Amino acid sequence: MTAECPSTVREALAQAARLGLERLDAQLLLLHAMGRPVHDRAWLMAHDDASIPPDGAQAFADHVRRRLDGEPVAYLLGEKEFRGLSLQVDARVLVPRPDTETLVDWALACLAGQPTAKAIDLGTGSGAIALGLKHAMPQLQIQAVDASADALSVARANAQRLGLEITFRQADWLAGAGLGHALIVSNPPYVAQDDPHLPALRHEPLSALAAGPDGLDDIRRIVHDAPAHLAPDGWLLLEHGHDQAGAVRALLAARGFESVQSRTDLAGIERCSGGSWPAVK
Repeated sequence: MTAECPSTVREALAQAARLGLERLDAQLLLLHAMGRPVHDRAWLMAHDDASIPPDGAQAFADHVRRRLDGEPVAYLLGEKEFRGLSLQVDARVLVPRPDTETLVDWALACLAGQPTAKAIDLGTGSGAIALGLKHAMPQLQIQAVDASADALSVARANAQRLGLEITFRQADWLAGAGLGHALIVSNPPYVAQDDPHLPALRHEPLSALAAGPDGLDDIRRIVHDAPAHLAPDGWLLLEHGHDQAGAVRALLAARGFESVQSRTDLAGIERCSGGSWPAVK
C-alpha cells in the first residue's frame, strides 16, 4: 500500500494509520505539509474536516512514504528541538536525541561557578551540545569541533540563527585544541561497525555513528588525548551506548581520571560517563 493524496485532515490521518505510521509522526508531518506550526496538534483535532490544499496533500503523501522508508521525522521537518532550542537539521548531521540533554545537564553542573570557562564540544554535528551550553552560560568560551565540513555548515547556521557566538573548527577530534579547558564534552560515534541496528539508521551519516569493532575506537582516542587539553580538575564527559558504561569507566580510570562515574538517561540507562583530571599527577 502506498500513500495517496488525501483531501481532508481526517482522511490524511486515517490513511497514515492504515499504512502503519505512528499517529504523532503523521500529525507532525501533516502540520508541516499544511504550513502550520508543528506544535499545533490541537488544531488538527479541532479541524479534522479541514481541506488540505493539493500541494500540501502531495507533500504529506511524499513525506509519509519517506518516513515509512525509515527517514527521520526531523529530516522531513527540517528541524528538531533540543533543550528548548529549535535546531535546523538534515542528512549531513545526526538528529539530536533527547537523551543527550542528560550530557548537557551534567556539563553545566561541572561548569558551575565558572561562567567564563573554556570548553570544547567534540563532534558537534548540528551544534546541539555547544549551543545548549552557550545558551545556558552566555559567557562560556566554547569551541565546537567536527571533522565534517558539512556538519560544521549546519552548526554554524544554527548558531547564527540563534544569535549564539561559538568558535567552530574543523579538526580530527582534539588536534590543535589548545590547553586549559575546564570541560571537554562529546557525543562521539559509539556503534559497533557490524551492529544489526545500523541498517535502520541508514539515512543518518555513518561516520557519526560507527566506531570500530566494539564501537569504542573514537572514545579511546578522546580519553587518551583529553588530559593534554584539560585544566587541572577539568572534566571529560562522554555519551556512549546503552551497554558501554562499564567499559568507558574502565578506560577513564586506566588513563588516570578521578571521580569516574556515569549518569542515566531519561529511561534510567547509563548513557554518559566521565571523570576529572587531577590537579597533581
